[in-house]
Amino acid sequence: MANFSRLIHLRNGGTSLCLRITERGVPQVIYWGTDLGYLSSAQCEEISKSQYSAVVSGTSDIPPLFSLVPQQSEGWIGTPGLIGSRQSGALFSAFIPIDVQTDGQGTNGAPSEVTVTLYDEEADINLTIAVEVTPSGVIRGQAKVINTGADGYEVQSLLLGLPTPASETYVLDQTGHHLRERDIQKHEFTIGSHQREINVARGHTISSIHGTCQPNTSWQDGLVHYVHVAWSGNTRTIAEKDTQGYQGILAGELLFPGEVVLKRGEEYCSPWIVGTWGHGLDEAAARMHSFVRSRTAHPATERPVTLNAWEAVYFDQSLPRLLKLVDLAAEAGAERFVLDDGWFSGRRDDTSSLGDWTVSAEVWPDGLSPLADAVHSKGMQFGLWFEPEMVNPNSQVAREHPDWMLSPRTHRPQEARYQQVMDLTNPKAFEHVKGQMLEVLDSTQIEYIKWDFNRDLYEAVSPTTGCPVYHQQTLATYRLLRDIKEAHPHLEIESCAGGGGRIDLGIMEYAVRIWGSDCTDPIERKQIEAGTCLLLPPELIGSHVASPVSHQTGRTLNLSLRASNALFSHMGIEWDLTTASASELKELASWVALHKELRPMLHSGRVVHLDHPDRGYWVHGVVSVDQTRAVYAVTRLHSSPQRPSPALCLPGLEATTTYRVREMLPQGVESEIGNGQGSVPWWGTGLELPGSVLEHSGIRFPDLNPLQTVLLEVSAR
Repeated sequence: MANFSRLIHLRNGGTSLCLRITERGVPQVIYWGTDLGYLSSAQCEEISKSQYSAVVSGTSDIPPLFSLVPQQSEGWIGTPGLIGSRQSGALFSAFIPIDVQTDGQGTNGAPSEVTVTLYDEEADINLTIAVEVTPSGVIRGQAKVINTGADGYEVQSLLLGLPTPASETYVLDQTGHHLRERDIQKHEFTIGSHQREINVARGHTISSIHGTCQPNTSWQDGLVHYVHVAWSGNTRTIAEKDTQGYQGILAGELLFPGEVVLKRGEEYCSPWIVGTWGHGLDEAAARMHSFVRSRTAHPATERPVTLNAWEAVYFDQSLPRLLKLVDLAAEAGAERFVLDDGWFSGRRDDTSSLGDWTVSAEVWPDGLSPLADAVHSKGMQFGLWFEPEMVNPNSQVAREHPDWMLSPRTHRPQEARYQQVMDLTNPKAFEHVKGQMLEVLDSTQIEYIKWDFNRDLYEAVSPTTGCPVYHQQTLATYRLLRDIKEAHPHLEIESCAGGGGRIDLGIMEYAVRIWGSDCTDPIERKQIEAGTCLLLPPELIGSHVASPVSHQTGRTLNLSLRASNALFSHMGIEWDLTTASASELKELASWVALHKELRPMLHSGRVVHLDHPDRGYWVHGVVSVDQTRAVYAVTRLHSSPQRPSPALCLPGLEATTTYRVREMLPQGVESEIGNGQGSVPWWGTGLELPGSVLEHSGIRFPDLNPLQTVLLEVSAR
């Protein structure tokens, strides 16, 4: 057997990853974080030695290891990385490396990728693990199990393990629910396991990221490491700290019994696990944004301002009514018009007809082309809503093919929004959905699909096999997306799942935008979009200017607050513009024009958030890549003990550059800040200060009322 006892140092994008490979067992990551610089072979050997644990009483006679796929055969007593069996007999693996390959051109010619192949005689399987440090400084890992044995091998769990620094004594993740997704939370990292699972294939209530951080971690300070599972089905992440001196994150797909049984020669690939780190959440997110933007699937064109007609008309669709909305959308500067739910046969509310993807002859006697033609005549793209994975039991397709719904043998799963789930693992059901969608897309010029996913998958059992099919249903959804895109390569697709229930990097291989949340209240959106930005850059997050009275919270909100929040993301409109006044329409058009002016910078720059001591304020912004320009939104959420507020420190600027600071306003929109009470001396004329002063000393700001927002433009002199 070859001697694989060595340390491989991957370097790229300001990140180092040290991987120790021994003669027996799975390789271990013993460090990932800030670039350690060039390390000689001798130094690598010394680092490897320095990271072996001592043998203490009550443990095995060899130092325990926390490997990439940790095993009991390595002395690991925590959550196993691999659980598998043959004929219901549990198997414990003891892997031996049989091949190691390094590749990639990282920092100063260092390798940036490694692939290790291992064999386990007990289970008669091969395990291949690929690890990469990307040019963005993000790490990616994936594991693959191949059954080399004669009979079936069931993969029950395959998780990758990454260590995190002992100084990170808090767990970082997110909580939420429909209309309030991805609220960031921290808590003390005690010994044991902190587990987050998606087991119904949607992620409203679960975290899109999971990691550890130092107790003082904020947007700008504190060391943090977190991971994301790039998968659109069930996932499992565990922050684990044991009594043997290890802590880290295990992550992968959550599998139900019987979901993955490999015949001889078949393989199972885990989802990609994507990890980032930083000093402060903004730095960790910036690495993730750079990685996401570098993908071939990332949109290469400017993101069109999108009017979605849902909150304007709901199910009350008619051509005359929508034509008025088309005209007003074009006047406001919209570049895309989307017709939402309600266009297909029998669909007058959400209780019926889902799954019958034929144009309603009652509502659209001449088809959708008259509306699409009107949209195109105004220079806008036309988009259409689908929910291909779901079905109403009260539909023609369900009545004719009740066996096409995911369901156990003895009962139907709980309904949600009067829906069940179409069994896309059934080839006949798959072809039916695909065929109906393509017929609509072939008959009308459509540039965009809003792809919705409005219910959780309870008891997702296929009637054709009697087995859970969460894994296969996810693969079938990917295949349907891919087939639709191949038939219509120009199509852009939005991932909507009752709002922000499916925002992962698996779906983003097919979608170019997510609907951040069904909640369009900009105050609620502050934390929703901040949590979403830990994974996705703002150009992928749909954020709309909604009506003055929020449809979700009932709060009355001024236009500057609503528009300034949507300005930073993939801007859109979710408002019945026929009810808006002439002055509101004029102001909306000015905000849209400002967004278009700033769009190249907003959708390429670095997202920053201010750690302001006054919790009544929310300050975020974007700094251009070259740090010559920045835009910040300052919002007073509610009153607070101090008035006026302490100085605002503006993060992300270049220290020695002198910047001009002034209020930014859309053309024709007057400032809400007067020169009298509540103002400050510099407000009318602006300031010129070095970036070091703006970031560390800060500036005094006009006093704002609750629910009031202003924009600051910062430009290099």
